[in-house]
Amino acid sequence: MNDVVDLATEGAVAVITVNSPPVNALSANVRTGIAEAVQKAGEDAAVKAIVLHCAGRTFIAGADITEFGKPPKGVPLSEVNALLEGSAKPVVAAIHGTALGGGLEVALSCHYRVAVPSAKLGLPEVKLGLVPGAGGTQRLPRLVGVERALEVICFGEPMSAKEAAETGLVDAVTGADSLRADAVAFATRLVAENAPLAKVRDRSEKLAVDRGVFAAFRKANARRFRGFEAPEACIQCVEAAVDKPFDEGLKFERETIMRLIPGVQSRAQRYVFFAERQANKIPDVPDDTPTRKIARVGVIGAGTMGGGISMNFASAGIPVTIVEMKQEALDRGLSVIRKNYENTAKRGRITEADVEARMGRLTGSLDLSALADCDLVIEAVFENMAIKKEVFGKLDAIVKQGAILASNTSYLNVDEIAAATARPEDVIGLHFFSPANVMKLLEIVRGEKTAKDVVATAMKLAKTIGKVGVLVGVCHGFVGNRMLAQRQREANKLILEGAMPWDVDRVLYDFGLPMGPFAMSDLAGLDIGWSRETSKGETPRELLCEMDRRGQKTGAGFYDYDEKRNATPSPITETIILDLAAKKGINRREISDEEILQRCIYPMINEGAKILEEGKAIRASDIDTVWVNGYGWPVYRGGPMFYGDTVGLPEVLRVMQEFEGRHGADFKPSALLEKLVAEGKGFKDL
Repeated sequence: MNDVVDLATEGAVAVITVNSPPVNALSANVRTGIAEAVQKAGEDAAVKAIVLHCAGRTFIAGADITEFGKPPKGVPLSEVNALLEGSAKPVVAAIHGTALGGGLEVALSCHYRVAVPSAKLGLPEVKLGLVPGAGGTQRLPRLVGVERALEVICFGEPMSAKEAAETGLVDAVTGADSLRADAVAFATRLVAENAPLAKVRDRSEKLAVDRGVFAAFRKANARRFRGFEAPEACIQCVEAAVDKPFDEGLKFERETIMRLIPGVQSRAQRYVFFAERQANKIPDVPDDTPTRKIARVGVIGAGTMGGGISMNFASAGIPVTIVEMKQEALDRGLSVIRKNYENTAKRGRITEADVEARMGRLTGSLDLSALADCDLVIEAVFENMAIKKEVFGKLDAIVKQGAILASNTSYLNVDEIAAATARPEDVIGLHFFSPANVMKLLEIVRGEKTAKDVVATAMKLAKTIGKVGVLVGVCHGFVGNRMLAQRQREANKLILEGAMPWDVDRVLYDFGLPMGPFAMSDLAGLDIGWSRETSKGETPRELLCEMDRRGQKTGAGFYDYDEKRNATPSPITETIILDLAAKKGINRREISDEEILQRCIYPMINEGAKILEEGKAIRASDIDTVWVNGYGWPVYRGGPMFYGDTVGLPEVLRVMQEFEGRHGADFKPSALLEKLVAEGKGFKDL
């Protein structure tokens, strides 16, 4: 065949083996090799059945997405699938690891499927802004039914081999370590029993459904699918499977994917996919940099952040020592952790045994000396430099040499914190996002003297605990919060100049963010960082807090809330804003939705350019990875820097210059933005 596909025979069974590390992706070579092998096996009179099998750790794990947007090469996947399905000899797909995307579509084109118990099968294309493009939307409903197919295709989540067998996707579950032998035996039985060629395309019994299924599915998932194009396209393809003959359904599916591939949303989602992987590459910290062993972690603080951080490690099998100042705070923190785990168990995601095992990895203490033997200590105390420096000074004297000392600070200077120790090379920032046991982002803050092996260890550890780690430099607010400050400033100015909080929130919600800044403030609590003693009553927030309107927890903040925490615009807030604007001599005016969006988003893009200028982020895609994973930026818009390129940097610069003339230096364009526009380049070209 070729160097990635082999053909061998075992008795009357031909075994086609794909061996294209690391994940046997459907490259041109793989597709061509399978096609040639199927044809050759078909021509061999001694061969009565065919097994399609993969070497290495997985079955075909999907399409080779590096080929997207490039001129086609090799045999198209649709032709490979047609050859498999059209074979006069039964073809059995032998599945281990993951059969995802194009890999599952190949398996669906085979007449039978067998899988090891640990196998996962799915169609995740929706996560790249696409529909399955090689028959997945047409064949899957014929096997598992319309309702389950809608979930698999529109959510993009894989199903287990057990469920696959129960739904009819898989015909048999093999031994864990005997896939090839069991698949050959299965194929041999098919021949002996003269079993029919079970073509999925010919099955229609599970397509007989009430059309109301589709309307109900759309309604049930409207919030989940908000803003995305691909889920609706997936639903329409499954509708085509029900409404159209098979070949017409295939044609509709193909037209749909060809429409989506060049679209902004799919380009954005594919960009994010690669950006998250690119973030792991640190130019001066090669992949073979030695890392330090992290066998035990210490966490200082059992509050919301400290507890969440501790859960990450306990869930990953790493013992944690949590230190608090008072027993009641420690008991409360451990109780919250247990409650969180128990809630996860109630949802069926972990077992009660898992709860106890994870809690068993947590040890509480009131004494910092309990951290002496930890390999990593993470400080999660109050965001105050003097307190943090005091803590690190104590840790320096207590914790063993070679341990990593990390701060969870979200704004403060990591170099200043490191200077409180005699080992600044061992100090790093690990900025978790709240809730820390849920949010995927981990900003890894590299200090001036942080050792390379400490950086490498932190990046590796992020993966271990299921986070997306992004390396950033030391500056106020690092990447995420530094850019967020730009949006917050403009949002607060806009409500005095003429907009209302619900106007700003609506525009940003419609843009795709989970909520606007004022709804978010109400959720978090308006009194975070506020005190009555120092309040000057100079901002709407201060005035609201002085009235004990502290957000959702008090039933009122920028919005009014009912007993179910449903928000309505508040006339009290409106009066406060109007009175304050008049007091400050601001002549309010009508502000368009376009201006709200531009003033909230474009300064963020500009600040991102400054961050790149200063070397505080390695690449523009790292900034976007921060925003997608830490701040709810809609993945279908790619991130602030990708969005800037989408709008066009000349347009971003023009608007920034216009706003600079009207509103002052806050809108001064960065030198990098001006340079890129002058050179006709975008952030993608850096």
